Amino acid sequence: RRDGGKMAAMQQGEADQLFDVRNSFYIGSYQQCINEAQKLKFSSPEKEVERDVFLYRAYIAQRKYGVVLDDIKPGAAPELQAVKMFAEYLSSEDHRDNTVAELDKKMAKNVDVSNTTFLLMASSIFLHEQNTDAALRTLHQGESLECMAMSIQIFLKLDRLDLARKELKKMHESDEDATLTQLSTAWMNLAMGGDKLQDAFYIFQEMADKYTATLLLLNGQAACQMAQGKWDDAEGVLQEALDKDSNHPETLINLIVLSQHLGKAPEVSNRYLSQLKDGHRGHPFVKEYMTKENEFDRLAMQYAPSA
Repeated sequence: RRDGGKMAAMQQGEADQLFDVRNSFYIGSYQQCINEAQKLKFSSPEKEVERDVFLYRAYIAQRKYGVVLDDIKPGAAPELQAVKMFAEYLSSEDHRDNTVAELDKKMAKNVDVSNTTFLLMASSIFLHEQNTDAALRTLHQGESLECMAMSIQIFLKLDRLDLARKELKKMHESDEDATLTQLSTAWMNLAMGGDKLQDAFYIFQEMADKYTATLLLLNGQAACQMAQGKWDDAEGVLQEALDKDSNHPETLINLIVLSQHLGKAPEVSNRYLSQLKDGHRGHPFVKEYMTKENEFDRLAMQYAPSA
């Protein structure tokens, strides 16, 4: 009987060990997530798979797709195969259609809804394809906090605060202190605006103080400050983010908005824009900007003097 207690304590300890790995990933501290994951050894294969899922997702977030594609072999667990599928999709624009076709085939069969990782990776691909309906349908089959958090982000993108609020209520009922619940609450507050902006700011700031000031948390703080018209404060925070990574797309986008509001010389925001186009051609913001730019040029040509 004592052995049973020891086993339970060991499993509890393993669950706690994974907390740092998961938490680092959720707040955008990807290198920390990788470092923590590489230190951990587990007695159960399930825990090892869970650890590796976060490890490889952190590599994907750092755009190190090759590591994921080389490491995950054909015989790996289904959860890891799902992560590899997402890495394949992101690593090669030429083969994206193939990956999506393969995914559609899988979705047409009976999907194992207990494989949360598959649901998240499939939804991420659908989101990149601008197919929010398919992404939401897929997430709806899962019950994990991460599926709910991702649904909230999509609802907020679609300006469906009513649906985001319902999902957030479920998260609070499930685990209101969880990092994902707190982050989702902050996103929700940011979308609602007004008095809620300060609440959102405090959540981002508290997490940065408690763990580490990641790019995700700094950009969250800056978005709150810009929405409150505190442009100078936002500039300080974005400068801190830029020092951590001078090529982070969300930081660059926020700096473009900020420099225009602060009335800086046009070349300042143009520099950020060039950098963004240079390093992140596939980013939705860049794609949309290029479409508008081409449309503008096309219209300008129509009105150009013919002489």
